[in-house]
Amino acid sequence: MADLSLTKTKMAEQAPDVRSANFLEVALGYTKEEAMAEARRCLVCRNPHCIEGCPVSVPIPTFISKLRDGDLEGAYAHLSRANALPAVCGRVCPQERQCESHCVRGIKGEPVGIGRLERFVADWAMENDVSNLDIQPKNGHKVAVVGSGPAGLTCAGELARMGFEVTVFEAFHTAGGVLSYGIPEFRLPKRIVRHEVDNLRKMGVEIKLNMVIGKILSIDELFEDGYEAVFVGTGAGLPMFMKIPGESLVGVYSANEYLTRVNLMKAYVEGSPTPIMHSKRVVVVGGGNVAMDAARCAKRLGADVHIVYRRSEAELPARAEEVHHAKEEGIVFDLLTNPLSITGDEKGRVSRITCIRMELGEPDASGRRRPVPIDGSEFEIETDTVIMALGTSPNPLIRTTTPGLETNRKGCIVTAEDGSTSRDGIFAGGDASTGAATVILAMGAGKAAAKSISEYILNK
Repeated sequence: MADLSLTKTKMAEQAPDVRSANFLEVALGYTKEEAMAEARRCLVCRNPHCIEGCPVSVPIPTFISKLRDGDLEGAYAHLSRANALPAVCGRVCPQERQCESHCVRGIKGEPVGIGRLERFVADWAMENDVSNLDIQPKNGHKVAVVGSGPAGLTCAGELARMGFEVTVFEAFHTAGGVLSYGIPEFRLPKRIVRHEVDNLRKMGVEIKLNMVIGKILSIDELFEDGYEAVFVGTGAGLPMFMKIPGESLVGVYSANEYLTRVNLMKAYVEGSPTPIMHSKRVVVVGGGNVAMDAARCAKRLGADVHIVYRRSEAELPARAEEVHHAKEEGIVFDLLTNPLSITGDEKGRVSRITCIRMELGEPDASGRRRPVPIDGSEFEIETDTVIMALGTSPNPLIRTTTPGLETNRKGCIVTAEDGSTSRDGIFAGGDASTGAATVILAMGAGKAAAKSISEYILNK
């Protein structure tokens, strides 16, 4: 019988004053007893709408039912067949806007903690060395995957299960894409990413690191090497700036650079091979998850941190949980505020940022109310570091070295719903085709493209 409690089973986490000084994971996860208690809140609906909200169509009631019955291996089998990266998704997916937003328990209370249960099952499997390597015999066909972020890893895993020989080409020295360089250790421990990548290797996927496609090899040369299809999942790693005075001063970072130094290159560890400013006062411009990640990293490196965002809290695009955690950790939110310029000292280093107060006007093209400056409301914030977290666009390397590959005005690869592009045999997905989005949406695109690639090759 279902537990009709209106609230989720509480999950333990580090206290704010403790976690704000370390890079250890904030949320500590469920115990088995807590997970089974939360699983009992699921009504196991005959027509489960939660699946409609999942971009990779995880059979949510099925895996939760297995968990509730104590069959953890069965729960993992059902979960991992649909989701190539369950331990990742259980931590970073915006479940509140996806599967959990469709849960009927959310009508008169809190929805079932689907993400927390996904994390528990995946972590249990990892701790008990349980794998789901249910793969078909090799079919003799080769596919190249460019980029080892969530889209590329998912596409590679799906194709490997179908029997394809898959090679992943990664530009960095570490696989994982944004999972490795973008998301902080305290939200997604890198041992989780390494474990998921190792699972792909067990499935026969070859991963070639330090391979910049478009420089070392072109996509056309991959076809010449015998690959019958290529999936491009190179993400959107080119940072955007405001083009205001002072952005070239020492102490102005893009969030991409800042997070890459911190997460991938461990700049917070003494003796790290990459330097980073240990700032006293940091201003992060932006309101998305990347802004929260940069701000919370800066806090852990000892700075007083302000987030400057031109709209109100209701329009913040970041996950509510990340905003809540940032506030708990003492990060100051300067909302309805927009930067005008950055000023430096006599040595060319950031010393302050000038901002203006805003008010919300009529909705713009995004549907959100457009921020309008308030005349005469300018003010200054003293700071030695400014981090721009304003979004990203795809690196132009692939589009400029692949003739006939159609892109839009933002530099994103134009794709059909199945991931196919204007070039025969080239497929794409994730941020490379949509612009910056979520991990799970990228995974959904990689999964859909794998199905299309299989049909394309086997039906030729």
